[in-house]
Amino acid sequence: MRIAIDAMGGDYAPDAIISGAVEALALLEKGDEVILVGPKEVIEPKLPKKTSYPATLTVVHAPDVIGMDDPPIDSLRKKPRSSISILAKLGKLDRADAVISAGNTGACVAAFQMRMRNLQSVNRPGIAVVFPTFEGPVTICDVGANIACKPINLYQYAIMSSIYARELFGIQNPRVGLISIGEEDAKGNEVVKKARELIKQDPKINFIGNIEGRDIFKGVCDVAICEGFVGNVILKLTEGLIEGLVKAIKQEIMTHEFRLIIGPMFKGLMKRFFKKHDYHEYGGALLLGINGTALICHGASESRTIKNAIMAVKKYHGININGKIAEYLSASNIGGEEEQNAEPEEEGLRARDEQ
Repeated sequence: MRIAIDAMGGDYAPDAIISGAVEALALLEKGDEVILVGPKEVIEPKLPKKTSYPATLTVVHAPDVIGMDDPPIDSLRKKPRSSISILAKLGKLDRADAVISAGNTGACVAAFQMRMRNLQSVNRPGIAVVFPTFEGPVTICDVGANIACKPINLYQYAIMSSIYARELFGIQNPRVGLISIGEEDAKGNEVVKKARELIKQDPKINFIGNIEGRDIFKGVCDVAICEGFVGNVILKLTEGLIEGLVKAIKQEIMTHEFRLIIGPMFKGLMKRFFKKHDYHEYGGALLLGINGTALICHGASESRTIKNAIMAVKKYHGININGKIAEYLSASNIGGEEEQNAEPEEEGLRARDEQ
């Protein structure tokens, strides 16, 4: 399998990205290839002189870099030779079976969508994140790809995430909830209300209705659907809450008069708890709806995050989730016409690809 990685994406790039890629080589199989995309003069001096791993490591030159704060569309237009642009192009030209980036999320989603294209009938892709809860895994989509959804987008997220949960976790009939400000049908904005009706009308979706944010951790649903803006807030809030909770418990234990007895007992327990909820352990989130396998990683990804992302993307690619999504949508004739045609900026970017 050929896995291409944006070597310049993320807060700790390129060192963390390169280190993670090298660490993954020992875990991959013979015939696998990791492709680092970025400036050769930056990447190559940081590579080990000799490796004896079964997988191979190559570098594809991309002289430009899109910063984390750069405007996505404008940056893609002005920097056609950026690491994100070249990464997406490798996926488009079938020179990579999967692409990974911890860089500018907006630029990644736009580049993958514009160059690799969406699956047939998919209007907008969505980032799916799995939350480990005491009641089992909960898939949330979207967490940042589309912050201004239409009802058809939320409906398609429900379809794609249900297939994702079924194929990845073996949940035969995932319960789907639509995140709103109340469980009642009348609650929510117009997008949520219209999306609710669309989802409810599909007999293949095990739709349980509106849910609230607190329901995600109560075992109410297996899939939670929302706009990217809402999902990203939930994601970041949860990350901060878990980190703060671990620190608070640790502080309480260390200030207790029996800390010498309690500390060793709880150390292993808290380490396992934090690891279970640590995003570094999961590598990244799959971008559902793209014609290819694309993984979006956290901006603060470390070397172990990238290593885990490489192993995760290999698993996702093998499951062929996108193929099952395309089959479902094609058989059901689901899709809106308003977003099937390319926007002007998309045409301009693709025209540059051909030059």
